[in-house]
Amino acid sequence: MPEQNEEPNLGPLAGLKVLDLATLFAGPHLATNLGDFGADVIKIEHPVGDPVRRHGHSKDGHPLWWKSLARNKRAITLNLSKPKGAEILKRLAAEADVVVENFRTGTLERWGIGWETLHALNPRLIMVRVTGFGQTGPYAHRPGFGTLAESMSGFAHITGEPDGPPTLPPFGLADGICAMTGTWAVAFALLERHRSGKGQMIDMAIYEPILAILGPQPTVYDALGVIQNRTGNRSGNTAPRNTYRTRDDKWVAISTSGDNIARRVMELVGHPEVIAEPWFKTGRGRAEHADELDAMVGGWIAERNASEVIAAFEAAEAAIAPIYSVADVMSDPHFIERQTIVSVPDADLGQVKMQTMPARLSRTPGSIRWTGPALGAHNKEIYLNLGFTEDDLAALADEGVI
Repeated sequence: MPEQNEEPNLGPLAGLKVLDLATLFAGPHLATNLGDFGADVIKIEHPVGDPVRRHGHSKDGHPLWWKSLARNKRAITLNLSKPKGAEILKRLAAEADVVVENFRTGTLERWGIGWETLHALNPRLIMVRVTGFGQTGPYAHRPGFGTLAESMSGFAHITGEPDGPPTLPPFGLADGICAMTGTWAVAFALLERHRSGKGQMIDMAIYEPILAILGPQPTVYDALGVIQNRTGNRSGNTAPRNTYRTRDDKWVAISTSGDNIARRVMELVGHPEVIAEPWFKTGRGRAEHADELDAMVGGWIAERNASEVIAAFEAAEAAIAPIYSVADVMSDPHFIERQTIVSVPDADLGQVKMQTMPARLSRTPGSIRWTGPALGAHNKEIYLNLGFTEDDLAALADEGVI
């Protein structure tokens, strides 16, 4: 069976110790990002296993999402709700740089391992607390998931067709955005610690990062009272911008955020006359004539195969892209050359393909060194190093602590 990838750890976070106490997606994904770039991430699971081990597709009984989400992590089991488990966590946290957790607000405090306790043990500790609604406010104690964040942030309200229902994404969008945001928050806290020598707590409410990227809606509403509503694939800021079906029953998407791109598109599809219209001069003006522009662009595209459409747009230096399924992603020559999808050795399945890191550092690039490990795979390695004996571990297992 393939072994773990033994290439040198070249990541910029090499030497950083991270405890991943989180479950499901936002917190664990954040920890995965840190591990990808070199951090030593210890995944701490309840002895029954992280819920992701039972989430989504499996192959030969091995959970595939886990293989990606828990990559580059060493896995141990520990029941934090038991007093002995909490004491072990304190010992681990005393030597850690970062702790990532997503228990409901107040849970760790109830177990005696909250921020104040861990910070007193390790003043350099950075603790990321990921919850649906944050550590403060009237909703702080509510259970929270990405779906609720996508709903309450305003995302679902503006997503979908004008005459259709609000639409939720079919994947963990809010969780992923929160994880990415939390990753740079950790980087900022580490940079500040380098100057001050002090750790700090990072309060991540899942709804806030997705709200932060939804554009100037609060500013516009405050200034003008305007509420953005659903426009399907169209934009309220420019046109033509939509998805269009080709003659060979494929789909393409075009964007004309730049005024010069909009002119090129209309010249390409045989309607240069609209360029002289006063309303065509601004994206907002074009958006108000989206029906007219979509009819021109969509009609031209519908008469041609996708390959012909894409070639013509590229020749005209106009922005276009085919709409891909994951099968298309896996076979695209550009993605293949850049190794956007990589194949990683896996002890259970031989090779597992997954997305590579979404940022490429030229000198310290990081790497995917191994896939998500088996439950408790590193118990002995980590606990013996912490000073426990094998007899201790057997006793702790009998007591349900590990």
